[in-house]
Amino acid sequence: MVKEISITVEAKDEKNLSLHDSLIRRELKKNNIKEAQFEKVFVKKSIDARHGQLKLHLRYKIYIGEKPEAAGEWNPAWKSCSGADEKHTVIIVGAGPAGLFGALKLLESGIKPVIIERGCETRQRKKDIALISTRDVVNADSNYCFGEGGAGTFSDGKLYTRSNKRGDISSILKIFHYFGADEKILTDAHPHIGTDRLPQVINAMRDKIIELGGEFHFNKRVTDLITENDKEARGEAEIKLRVCGVETRNVITGEKSDFHGTAVLLATGHSASDIYEMLARVAPAALEAKTFAAGVRVEHPRTLIDSIQYHGRGADAGLGAAEYRVTTQVDGRGVYSFCMCPGGFVVPSSSGPDEIVVNGMSAAARNSKWSNAAIVVEIRPEDIPAEFMQAAEKVGCPQLAGLFFRREIEQLAFKNGNGQAAPAQRLTDFLAGRKSSDLPVSSYTPGIVSSELGLWLPAHISERLKKGFVQIDQNMHGFICKDALMIAAETRTSTPVRILRDKESYECTELSGLYPAGEGSGYSGGIVSSAMDGENACSHITSRIK
Repeated sequence: MVKEISITVEAKDEKNLSLHDSLIRRELKKNNIKEAQFEKVFVKKSIDARHGQLKLHLRYKIYIGEKPEAAGEWNPAWKSCSGADEKHTVIIVGAGPAGLFGALKLLESGIKPVIIERGCETRQRKKDIALISTRDVVNADSNYCFGEGGAGTFSDGKLYTRSNKRGDISSILKIFHYFGADEKILTDAHPHIGTDRLPQVINAMRDKIIELGGEFHFNKRVTDLITENDKEARGEAEIKLRVCGVETRNVITGEKSDFHGTAVLLATGHSASDIYEMLARVAPAALEAKTFAAGVRVEHPRTLIDSIQYHGRGADAGLGAAEYRVTTQVDGRGVYSFCMCPGGFVVPSSSGPDEIVVNGMSAAARNSKWSNAAIVVEIRPEDIPAEFMQAAEKVGCPQLAGLFFRREIEQLAFKNGNGQAAPAQRLTDFLAGRKSSDLPVSSYTPGIVSSELGLWLPAHISERLKKGFVQIDQNMHGFICKDALMIAAETRTSTPVRILRDKESYECTELSGLYPAGEGSGYSGGIVSSAMDGENACSHITSRIK
């Protein structure tokens, strides 16, 4: 017999296994299971700091009369794709989680993935990222957003998702563990690899894909789709174009090259504006405007957040850096936290030299002096100012208005900063409507510049932020304080554009053979949901090939 049992203990009793056994026996008795010899396997841990107490919710899988399976046991079913012809080759645009996990899914059927990535391998990408802080140089193709592993590689590696209807979350975690992630990701309620460890995991994935016959082509930006009339179309008033490959340009040498396959998985991430503009030229009806968000990064001393969340107890709580998640409604729009980084850093995530975008990350140990989170305001298509709607209409695709508006906010941040030194303001000064005369020490290495954010952030964003912060402080007393620092601009929580696809087949509604997936498609957000989205799309590609 196998049964899952949940118990609750105080934080100080986390390692008191005899107490755990006693509580498990009590739960078994409640379920009319006679006390017997059992073996337990730890499944999940979550921290409950509500009501002024620190408790741990622990879930165990209890084996009675059976032997437990090995923790994290997982057997890959990948096959070699050596010698695959064009019919059994799929072009994957983007080496982020959707692209990598999509490639592994294809390899389960021996289908060859050819991955095209505009950025660099992780080793060179790390050097390019360092230049942002040391020399104020932004490589438009190799940065925190673009390159091997995608945007998550150097920004934390958070694996928590609530997208449990999209696929098997545990399977994604087991694959990450197989490639070198710590075993604790299999049991933590909010699993996290850490930006210092994730690149090695990504490298191991790449090595395995190449070993099985797949290909990687770095520093190649996709410039156009290769299309032909869809010969399989039947009974349609207008025959669609079928995507059968991509045109690319080497971002270093300028050399052009084409790649052909039976389908294209488009997994380019939420920052690849040029991909949306390409689709607007080829098939504008394939795009639709969607809700996104914009705001700031808010950074606090880690000890302050720990004290708030652990009710006055800091490091002595023994629970590591504290997390928080806040959400509220202000004037009909959501104001909420995103990508909270306990014991982390604020990092420069610009993908162009004339913009400032900030993000957050944590190392595996989550042991920096700071904790930060994006605090952003929901922006719906109807919130976009008229000037950006008009600009989008001029290029024949009104759906791009949100993209143009996002770019404007990022360029305003650049104008109010100094190079990649970001505009910043104490939270108390922001609420008082005054420029900060001085700024606290920040983890943001390119530097910060005092700026009155409310003077240049769009009014519907800054005013909702002000009201939102007051409401957040009501639940997290002390959140508003002199040491709380706002750094702008946080704009890449999701894409303002969705690439339309069929709900059943995952195929683009306007271009057959094109399968949008991951964050750039507008259907997922975060590493795990993007990985599952890439898997799902490639499952449909596989069924079509077979």
